Amino acid sequence: MQCPLLYRFRVIDKLPEKPSEAATRGTLVHAVLERLFDVPAGERTAPQAKALIPAQWDRLLESKPELTELFAGDADGERLAGWLRQAEQLVERWFSLEDPTRLEPAERELFVETELESGLRLRGVIDRVDVAPTGEVRIVDYKTGKAPRPEYAEGALFQMKFYALVIRRLKNVVPRRLQLVYLGSGDVLTYDPVPADLERVERKLVALWEAIRLATETGEWRPRPTKLCGWCDHRAVCPEFGGTPPVYPLSVRPADPVEGVQGRMEPVRAGTGRPEALEGP
Repeated sequence: MQCPLLYRFRVIDKLPEKPSEAATRGTLVHAVLERLFDVPAGERTAPQAKALIPAQWDRLLESKPELTELFAGDADGERLAGWLRQAEQLVERWFSLEDPTRLEPAERELFVETELESGLRLRGVIDRVDVAPTGEVRIVDYKTGKAPRPEYAEGALFQMKFYALVIRRLKNVVPRRLQLVYLGSGDVLTYDPVPADLERVERKLVALWEAIRLATETGEWRPRPTKLCGWCDHRAVCPEFGGTPPVYPLSVRPADPVEGVQGRMEPVRAGTGRPEALEGP
């Protein structure tokens, strides 16, 4: 949805991307907030949460040694220390938005997967699922950036509606609330979905997958320039910046005269070199 050509570079060409300080900090903060619920409710304090950061950073480095590149040349450790302080600030801000002593999540970092009637598989990882005593479900996602302006809120909620659709398919329940917690700005964005919302999301996903299928078969992946291009690792091979994409690794066929071929969409299997499912962010 952001950029078809970027999708190709990541999913089909599998071009490497350099680690990002912001994305890695988000991963670290997510790990800390997940692990905090391992301790008794009364001990879920900001100092306790911040104390988890060093161990979670060590675990992250152990699983992804390439992250050491982030602070290459930082001999005195000053950049790393400042980066860790920023993570502490994000963790501490969370306590002004939610009270973890009153929360007992039903699920944390929940992997979910389902298949639509079209054959399209959907999957993703939900940060937190809360279930009220009455059975109502709340899906919560942590964001370490700032909340979007109101005109961009719908785009941010698409991810949450994606998760809500999967939960509905798996558990036959429409989540009562979708909640985005923005630690970068201290905002909480909530939305209460209805079945019609999720039906629209499903139709959009099916159409999106059809566009992906067509582009995969024809090799027609077009760039979509936005302000986000400044953060893209692939500008050197992007036509918008004078680059040439690598040779397309799949066989192609001419595009259909009319796009939007009807019929059952079989999920593409692993090992074909093609995307096999739509994944939530």
